[in-house]
Amino acid sequence: MKKIFTYLLVAVMLTGILGGCSSSNGVTAGNDRLSIVVTIFPEYDWVMNVLGNNPAGAEVTLLLDNGVDLHSFQPTVDDIMKIANCDLFIYVGGESDGWVDDALSEAVNKDMVVINLLEELGDTVKEEEIVEGMQGEEEEEDEEEEEGPEYDEHVWLSLKNAVRITESISHALQTIDPDNAVAYAENSAEYMRKLISLDDEYAEAVKNASGNTLLFGDRFPFRYMTDDYDLHYYAAFVGCSAESEASFETITFLSGKVDELGLKCVLTIEGKDHSIAETIVQNTESKDQKVLTLDSMQSVTSNDIAAGVTYLSVMNSNLEVLKEALSY
Repeated sequence: MKKIFTYLLVAVMLTGILGGCSSSNGVTAGNDRLSIVVTIFPEYDWVMNVLGNNPAGAEVTLLLDNGVDLHSFQPTVDDIMKIANCDLFIYVGGESDGWVDDALSEAVNKDMVVINLLEELGDTVKEEEIVEGMQGEEEEEDEEEEEGPEYDEHVWLSLKNAVRITESISHALQTIDPDNAVAYAENSAEYMRKLISLDDEYAEAVKNASGNTLLFGDRFPFRYMTDDYDLHYYAAFVGCSAESEASFETITFLSGKVDELGLKCVLTIEGKDHSIAETIVQNTESKDQKVLTLDSMQSVTSNDIAAGVTYLSVMNSNLEVLKEALSY
């Protein structure tokens, strides 16, 4: 499958070269207009905040703009062309981005600046972990010895990480567009102040909370967040799990933990199916816990962005959910 993708990619690149390196949006490799391609919503919003009023008229393309999950995304031919000709490409860099290496190996723009979030964060990137009561995936358990460590891709859910990555984006834009470097530096400094201020609010909320444990009846992509504030957690699955059905043992364990800890809430991530969380509640002694949602920003669409959704707005909403979830 990977070879087929590579052959397709080479054909697409040749077509782009013979066609003058043009993409469907009219941006060309020789055009003075900056072209920026990002994979996920948080990257997009960080870029837009660093651009500010966009003095260079940069075009920013969000690849995952229709609610497709990072873990199942596959690029189209048009996506590949946009990446091949862009000036700045930003992606997460985890196992879900296995397609990126082939795309970059045939890039038309050899001066492209690339930001891999996991590489930018270096030693602070965490391996996925199986905590007590969590349901693992059989294929992962069978291949654990053969494969290397699987890293948790959800780095954007840490405000501290967001500060570091925003700074990296600012430096990249200053490099490829030195004429507007001062504006990018000022914009990023102001935005990082907002991120740091919200991080302080999270720390204060956790400090004043009566509890320190979260329980998810769902996948758990919030490890970076919980580690930032020394919170404990239980969950049905790891953040990148493809599982959708929880075992009897998993439900029983998590329901027992709700009773043992006196939790008032069971958490889920965004999405319509909250059946696991609801089943956990129905198996507790009181059966009256709230089911609350923490938004992992994996389903944000272009329509949401047009409606005013931002990284900070989601993280502010998550803070309010966190406060309620830790009140028990």
